[in-house]
Parts: sequence; structure tokens; C-alpha cells
Amino acid sequence: LSLDALKEILGLKLVGPFDILAEAHRNSANPRPNYHLHWRFFYDPPEYQTVIQGSGENLLHIGYYRDSPDSLPVFLGENEAKKGCTITQMGDNMFAAVHLFLGRKRKERGGRKEGGRTLENLGEELRERAESLGFSLEQKTKGMKQRDKKVVTKTFHGAGLVVPVDQNDVGYRELPETDAGLKRVCKAIAEARSDEDRMKTFGPLQEMITFVQFANDECDYGMGLELGIDLFCYGSHYFYKVIRQLLPMAYSLLKRGLFGEILEAHLSSRSHANLDQLTSA
Repeated sequence: LSLDALKEILGLKLVGPFDILAEAHRNSANPRPNYHLHWRFFYDPPEYQTVIQGSGENLLHIGYYRDSPDSLPVFLGENEAKKGCTITQMGDNMFAAVHLFLGRKRKERGGRKEGGRTLENLGEELRERAESLGFSLEQKTKGMKQRDKKVVTKTFHGAGLVVPVDQNDVGYRELPETDAGLKRVCKAIAEARSDEDRMKTFGPLQEMITFVQFANDECDYGMGLELGIDLFCYGSHYFYKVIRQLLPMAYSLLKRGLFGEILEAHLSSRSHANLDQLTSA
């Protein structure tokens, strides 16, 4: 298995589960790799698992997104960790994701000839192989559109959350703030001039946490999940304590315990650097 099959033409490298297929774990210099953190970028929520690493300073990467740990991925998403938390949907299989990435590369090149032929050839190969395997190259497949109908809230990262909601609408209730309003609350806390000021600005967030506790008592588990994910996406370490209160509980109530474990590991070691847990000896 060549992890660099796409490197020369697209600057992409296969990582994550592909490292295991290529047996990188057998030559790892790290005696105790934490697989929860392997290529887990700063803004990757627990639902996200990196499978392709890009080149360049924006820390572009593409990964599988799952709504629950024991289900198959619902789509592939792209994130640029240096730019923020946004996850852009890139089809529901790796052929589609790479094909869409390649299409963008071709557009960026404009009319320049050099290398254009190579991109076209690779595009053709991807198309043929995807077709023979029965994979769609659409950015938004029918299955993804079906999922959109079940998304209860987009969250700050935009990829959306799906939680079970019964016919009586039990399962999710909205936060009392819009996304813009919540971002203002977060900004006031993160940018407070002193700890004293920060304590004062925590009021609205504290109120929301109380609402989440009521929601959990009444089985609307999606509310705590949304607030926790939004605070995680905001990225400030001032929210880590609150995230630890909210998210492991939400994941546990939703029977998605593995996501809680991933989150705990990530918050203990959240970084833009040294993301490869399997550096070779």
C-alpha cells in the first residue's frame, strides 16, 4: 500500500487507518501511541477521523464523519485547521472526496498547461474506478440529503448533528441563543481582560448549562451535545472545563461513549503540531 499515491500530483497523503494497513504501527518510535489522537487536528470533533492529509500551511485534511461510533461514516469532510472549525462535505466516499479536490485544483490552475494533462489523467482514472466499484462522485449524494432531513442543528462546524428524536419531539431542544449570539457570549468570555471580568461574563453560559441539565432530565440529550460541540469549535481553553461537563455526559446519554473517550484524550492534548502518533523509528 503506497500512502503517497496522491502526493506527487495532488499533495495529498493517506493517513489514519491507512497507516495501520501499511503497518506503520509496527515501526513506530512511540511505545504507547494514542490512536484517538492520531492525525486528530485542533478542530476535529470526536465524530471526525482524518484519512487524508494535505500539504500547505492551512493544515488541510479530509476525514470520515460518523454520527455515532458504531455506524458507518455518513460523509467525508474537509477542514483547514489554521482557518477554523468549518467542515465542508466532500461526498460519501474517498473517490468522491479526492475527485472534488482534484476538480478544485484544476480550476485554480486556470489555463496553464504544465501538469494539466496529469490531473486530467488522474481524474479519468478516479472516475473509471469509482464507476466500476459503484461509488458516486457527487458532492452531496442522496443518502447525504436524507441525513440533512434528520440534522437537528448545524452547529458552528456546519456538518450538523443527528440525534434520535421521537414522534413527540423528544430528543432535542434548541439553545436559547442563535449561533451568532452564542459566539458573542464566547467572545466576551475568551477575550475578557481579567479573570474577574471573565467570571462576570460567564453568566449567560451558566444559564445555558442549567437549561441543558433540565433538557437532560427530560431526555432532550441533543441540547447538551450542541452546546458542547459549539464550545469545542470556538476553540478557547477557557471552555474546556465546561466542555468536560457537557460532552462526555451527552455522549453517554446518547450511547456514544467512545466519542466521549476521544474528546477527553483530545482536550488533554489539543494542538496544531505533532499529530502523527506513529512516527517511524
